[in-house]
Amino acid sequence: MTSFASLAASPQGQNLSRAASASPVNLVEFIEVEKIYAGHVVAVRRLDLEVRRGEFLTFLGPSGSGKTTTLNMLAGFERPTRGTIMLEGRSVDRLPPYERNIGMVFQNYALFPHMTVAENVAFPLSVRKIAKPDIASRVRRALEMVRLDMFGDRRPAQLSGGQQQRVALARALVYQPSLILMDEPLGALDKKLREHMQIELKQLHDQLGVTVVYVTHDQSEALTMSDRVAVFESGALAQIGKPDALYKEPADAFVANFIGENNTLEGTVEQLSKSTCVVRLGDSSHVKATPVGAMRLGDEAKLTIRPEQIRLIDAASDESTRLEGKVEGRIYLGDHQRLLVRLGNGQELMVKVPADESFHAGAPLMLSWSPADCRAFPANPRS
Repeated sequence: MTSFASLAASPQGQNLSRAASASPVNLVEFIEVEKIYAGHVVAVRRLDLEVRRGEFLTFLGPSGSGKTTTLNMLAGFERPTRGTIMLEGRSVDRLPPYERNIGMVFQNYALFPHMTVAENVAFPLSVRKIAKPDIASRVRRALEMVRLDMFGDRRPAQLSGGQQQRVALARALVYQPSLILMDEPLGALDKKLREHMQIELKQLHDQLGVTVVYVTHDQSEALTMSDRVAVFESGALAQIGKPDALYKEPADAFVANFIGENNTLEGTVEQLSKSTCVVRLGDSSHVKATPVGAMRLGDEAKLTIRPEQIRLIDAASDESTRLEGKVEGRIYLGDHQRLLVRLGNGQELMVKVPADESFHAGAPLMLSWSPADCRAFPANPRS
């Protein structure tokens, strides 16, 4: 079986590497792009976004956030209402999909049922009038990439959903596109195969240097695979950055709660400086946090703190943040456990603790955290 390293050393891999080194930093640019349906439904609003050559960029967001519409405009299946999309330095707003040199892996596979696996993979090469001997060798390499080299003579109906998705991936890779777009490509796979394919896709990207734009609503998938993640909310780009930066330094409450698991508390700002603030909760307890965004004294704030950043402390501790609570429930997860803790004001927190510690319902706890780990956002951001 062909290894990823040997694929990178092949003519296909060398061509991709040379293209990456000889081209500008940005392969794609969205410049003030909007998509409006029926004259008033705004699917994407004033999008400015750059896709760097050779990167694995994921569009992440809930249903209706604009991520798939953005992908479809880049692919050529939708036209922007306003703005410009640049691909390799030229506008592609009115260029049909087949002239954009973009590979596409669809969520629903889009395989031809009357063709064999090999014929499906060969199709993009056939329409480009590639010589038949070259087609055969490229198809063989592409099927080896996705570990389906023994399935070339089968029809799509004879494959599992996961195998069909891998055929679709091979078809997108076979003609050496400058960009590959993937719309929820692993959604049909079971958990084990999905995780295995995440690793394989990332290895393939790293070895060949092909640029990938990936769409998913699965945050763990985005954090695992991506060089950068673009988080979409209500048709707008909420934040873009490296996975660890999004996790540790979310720009607003939406990103904080969408990326990873987070607790949210509500309160009123009572003290405020550039680096810290003090927020009073409903039971008159006070916590310190890091302010993010424009806030003033007396404003309502939303606090976010991750379960693993909350500490259990002694009642006699002199920590500046001290919250009393009681255990409401417990979830055992093998390597750790999660406690649902109800505070005196009725708000709840999920706390991650070691698996070997014993807790029972109703047990009192004292909680604390570092102000650097707790972020305070305006509850009602000013426009």
